[in-house]
Amino acid sequence: MITLQENPLRVGLQQERTPEPLILTIFGASGDLTQRKLVPALYQLKKERRLPPEITIVGVARRDWSDDYFREQMRQGVEEFGGGIGNEAVWNDFAQGLFYCSGNMDEAASYEKLDTLLSELDGKRGTRGNRVFYLAVSPNFFVPGLRNLGAAGMLKDPIKNRVVIEKPFGKDLGSAKALNRVVQEVCREDQVYRIDHYLGKETVQNILVFRFGNAIFEPLWNRNYVDHIQITVAESVGVEDRAGYYETSGALRDMVQNHLMQLLAITAMDAPNSLDADSIRNEKVKVFQAMHLADTQNLDRSAIRGQYSAGWMKGKPIPGYREEPGVKPGTTTPTFVAMKLMIDNWRWKGVPFYLRTGKRLPKKVSEIAIQFKEVPLLIFQSAAQQTSPNILAMRIQPNEGINLRFEAKMPGPDLRTRTVDMDFSYGSSFGMETADAYNRLLLDCMLGDQTLFTRGDEVEEAWRVVTPALAAWDAPADPATIPQYEAGTWQPTEAEFLINRDGRRWRRL
Repeated sequence: MITLQENPLRVGLQQERTPEPLILTIFGASGDLTQRKLVPALYQLKKERRLPPEITIVGVARRDWSDDYFREQMRQGVEEFGGGIGNEAVWNDFAQGLFYCSGNMDEAASYEKLDTLLSELDGKRGTRGNRVFYLAVSPNFFVPGLRNLGAAGMLKDPIKNRVVIEKPFGKDLGSAKALNRVVQEVCREDQVYRIDHYLGKETVQNILVFRFGNAIFEPLWNRNYVDHIQITVAESVGVEDRAGYYETSGALRDMVQNHLMQLLAITAMDAPNSLDADSIRNEKVKVFQAMHLADTQNLDRSAIRGQYSAGWMKGKPIPGYREEPGVKPGTTTPTFVAMKLMIDNWRWKGVPFYLRTGKRLPKKVSEIAIQFKEVPLLIFQSAAQQTSPNILAMRIQPNEGINLRFEAKMPGPDLRTRTVDMDFSYGSSFGMETADAYNRLLLDCMLGDQTLFTRGDEVEEAWRVVTPALAAWDAPADPATIPQYEAGTWQPTEAEFLINRDGRRWRRL
């Protein structure tokens, strides 16, 4: 049996958590996610002695690979993306637990073949029937994969069998509900791990500790003291080789509905009754239920889309999105989204949440910034032009940490103020780099801890919030009406208007 350990967010010293022996089966084993993220993360956990000696990984894909070739490919991934092999003895021990099974996710016979292999490995490796199935595949294969796993009886044990589903979980509210119905047909909710790698980042997890573990901040975390909140997830890269996927997704589906909405929910949620998974996710669902676009009657006042046009970045010319390989001419797919959301509850009524994300922005950065209200009476009249609002900024990437901006008196006989920063950095404070998000999420899944994974109702509520914008933007439109922003700049002019008309402005990052 895979045992559920104490929640990792609990304050205090804890014993290191180690899963029970199990087999992790990765569908899509020949893809980039497996080679770049999953296996390097698993190997890092192995080096840290966080995995049991019996840990077994089975890769599944259509390609006709052998066990040895699969091991070679995974070694290349660890060397290139995972920081290197290090101790050869550790790698050899890890590689002995790597196996490969060719198969097609649409064919029932492939699951019979896989089940036979897993049963054999249970006996050879001593994994006791504990199995986790990871769907690291295109969303088109989620439904056939789940149904075939269910039909083969591979999810029948709610204690020993689990399934991990990558994003995107649906492409709109209707498809998310349909996918959730399939999940409910083949297994229980406590067997399902809908993964959003942003929830595995240290700073995201630290938000709960920061808010509910420090008496000086939580009393200020409400409409009485907060003027507004900005959440930015900026990417400097373009569409690269993902045009096929991105054309059917765009920034709203790819980033806002999952990553940004999760950041918002954790920032805005009330304190849970306890730190078990459902207590935390219950509070997040309440946030989504109270959330809506600021103005659904006039969408331009609450949601802006845009596309990057040709520009220059780091001294190199950058083509516009419509000129990228694989992108349809005259496409209206957004590469940038800005939104203004409101949460109608006692804590946040009247406080706007501004979200923005995009590709080909000046730099890669993710941040949550809480801007507090100005003081009711500025008594430092001579310093009036020099004061700035207090801002608490939580950096998710890069340089994970927290920054508090406040006013202080400058040295000298005159009463002059200056904005100063109080900064906390994970790297300098703890003397170590934060681990990749997949390290944490894979370990939690193997331990049976669902805290950092999204629940079915949570996913549906997030889709509901963005549905008005999706419905409007999915409709046919004149490409000339899509706002443009030059590659290497922060946002289209229309996104500036979205926040400026409220007397506010986007942060300079």
